[in-house]
Parts: sequence; C-alpha cells; structure tokens
Amino acid sequence: MIKIREAIVVEGRYDKNTLAQIVDASILETSGFGIMKDKKQLQLLRNVAKTRGLIVLTDSDGAGFVIRNFLKGAIPSRYLKHAYIPDIAGKERRKDVPGKEGKLGVEGMKPEIIVEALCRAGATLEGESTTRTAGNITKQHLMELGLSGGADSGAKRLQLLRKLNLPEHMSANALLQALNLLTDLQGLEALLREE
Repeated sequence: MIKIREAIVVEGRYDKNTLAQIVDASILETSGFGIMKDKKQLQLLRNVAKTRGLIVLTDSDGAGFVIRNFLKGAIPSRYLKHAYIPDIAGKERRKDVPGKEGKLGVEGMKPEIIVEALCRAGATLEGESTTRTAGNITKQHLMELGLSGGADSGAKRLQLLRKLNLPEHMSANALLQALNLLTDLQGLEALLREE
C-alpha cells in the first residue's frame, strides 16, 4: 500500500472501496452527478484541495469527464491534479452487464494501473518531495505538432492518447496537462516519430 499526501476524489463508493485497498490516502466521493447539487460536499472538496491538494480520479467514460470538468470549474486548478485511467473494455464483477460505453471504471482497474495513473498525475508519495519539475509543452507546441487546430488533429491526438494509454475523451487542454506531467517537448516529439 502506498501513502499519498493529497486527498483523492472518486465518483462513488465502489471506486472508494477499490482505492482504499491500494492507497493510504483520504478518499472522498462525488456521489456521481450528486456533487453538482451538493454544496456542502463541494465546499468540503474545495477546503481539502486548498489544504492538502486534490487528485481527481474518475472513470474514463463520458460521465466521468462531465464530473471531472465540473470539478475543474469549481476548484482552482492550482489545487488539482488529474489522474486518468485508460480505456479498457469490460465490466466490473458486481455488474451483470457492462456500462453504457463498455469500459471498466475505477473500481474495475487492476491496482498497478491505478498506482500508475496516480503517479502520472503527480501524486506526492510518502517520503517524496512535494516539488516537481513541470514539462515545457505549450498549446503552441500542440498546434505546431499537428495535435490541435488542424484538420486531422483529432485523429492525431487520439493516436497519441492510445499510445500513452490515456482515455479517448481527453480534450486538447487535458492532454496538454497530462503531457507536461509525463514528458517534455523532446520526449513528445520522439513519441510522435514512433510508428
């Protein structure tokens, strides 16, 4: 079990139960879309984010991205880190049928995938310094590399997302944030040259 300084917010109790078996951290729930109406829970998330930092770990489906984007708009970005699980087809054990998009959620992920997602997000692990060096990739670089603003930039972004094992719903801005946690400009250029 790894100890993480930041608190982690997930969609629901099954996600929380899965995560509690993997990490030693404060884990909070959004109650799915309930967070959009629960002002007290949202204020708690804001307070926790301000004092400890908050890692958002939602499913990689459309609903997960709606919740993630709501939190992005409700909590200052300097207090948030975003962990993304990959798109993996399947269904959770407790369910009879897969979800609407046929993807595994946080609760269905293997522990090593969750740990990797948290590390990629920049989680502060026990005994690790809280300062990290950010990448140097800008929106302009994404445009110059054909990942944004071009006729086929969506397809190029999708190809890169798959190569990095990131969810397909990520916007160009979310991809930029993830890239700056994972690599630098030279590393990105090398990734794009790989076939």
